[in-house]
Amino acid sequence: MAVFHMGECIRKTKQQIPLTNEEIRQLVRGITAEPPIPDYQLAAWLMAACFSGLNDAETAALTMAMRDSGQVMHWDLDAPVADKHSTGGVGDKTTLILAPIVAACGVYMPKMSGRGLGHTGGTIDKLESIPGLSTALDPADFLALVKKAGFAVAMQTGNLAPADKKLYALRDVTETVDSIPLICASIMSKKLATGADHILLDVKVGSGAFMKNDDDAAELARRMLSAANADGRDCTAILTDMDRPLGMCIGNAIEVQEAIEVLAGDTESELGGFCIELAAEILHMAGRGTAEQCLAMAKDAVTSGRAMERLAVMIAGQGGDASVTEHPEKLALSACSRTLRAARGGWISAMHSEEIGRASVLLGAGRMTKADAIDSGAGIRLHCKNGDAVEQGGALLTMYAAKESQLDEAEAMLRQAVVLSDEKPEAVPLIHRVVRSDSSARN
Repeated sequence: MAVFHMGECIRKTKQQIPLTNEEIRQLVRGITAEPPIPDYQLAAWLMAACFSGLNDAETAALTMAMRDSGQVMHWDLDAPVADKHSTGGVGDKTTLILAPIVAACGVYMPKMSGRGLGHTGGTIDKLESIPGLSTALDPADFLALVKKAGFAVAMQTGNLAPADKKLYALRDVTETVDSIPLICASIMSKKLATGADHILLDVKVGSGAFMKNDDDAAELARRMLSAANADGRDCTAILTDMDRPLGMCIGNAIEVQEAIEVLAGDTESELGGFCIELAAEILHMAGRGTAEQCLAMAKDAVTSGRAMERLAVMIAGQGGDASVTEHPEKLALSACSRTLRAARGGWISAMHSEEIGRASVLLGAGRMTKADAIDSGAGIRLHCKNGDAVEQGGALLTMYAAKESQLDEAEAMLRQAVVLSDEKPEAVPLIHRVVRSDSSARN
């Protein structure tokens, strides 16, 4: 085996000379070794990768090496295992709706999720707004609950892709987060380590997403599918709009309430229809039937109440109060509230997701640093969306927070986030594009 030189890796990447698989493996081993590769050398390589790029083979090799830096999970289950990953958004509570639907249709979904940071929410924070629910499950309890409920949602452990954890921390402080190959390796190393047979990627596009345009989102999707294919996994990516929040609620308890409303039979709302489409895509990937059969199956899981039953079993299995599925009002909202009203009549031409997400953080629903505490009852309920007509004085949204001063701070930002125009804007579809493992795409 050739002697490894980190300086040589930096030079080659800077000059766009591809690294060998062995060089990449040794680089990743060095991240968690004792002593580790010095941060200054890793930072230099990250900057070289950010400016000069990595090709598909290097990206796949980096993904696999990071996957293998920690635990790789294997499931002893009697049906297909699926996973879903969102690249982050505002109001994104799809896991809470999607996983019970998929589980009710005979496909397992063991989910490892994270907390929110910045203007994007986290599934773990949302679930922990349910009284008593714990997301810190040991492996045996996690597997037992997946077998019983068809799905469970646990906090992502440090044993999954630990090399990514250190590399991401460096990317965060060296302004190298926006490299598509590095984003791909970070996401897919963890997804592949969780051991799912079928992976659905929800790639957000727009003002509230990391990818601001379709071209960058499509390239990220292509890279992630390439990495999944290199590991023999079935993967589909869906590019979805994040120029407006997903659904009508932003926060934690308030988003769980909205998820319960959908599972109670609200299949015709934008959020309900979207989650059913995503569930049908997973079922189709898992071989449960034709596209049309899977769509009907997903709808029936909601209208029959079977998906809600799965959610209740999962909540109880994680120590939570499952009666919230019948009484969502038990998910208390913060004491102080205020409704913003339209200063004039017109059409809503924009609801800027990033600003709305940042306003929710000011209300207490999110955190700017990992040490920040969250108010699970804080959040925003929208009363209208893009393309809706409003009259002067009409309700735009309602804010919830623990203190009046938080409402004051968020109000100024929210008034800038909601834009009115004199003409009705063109409708923008929620799903921009679907990209499948066979490289086919449909608009």
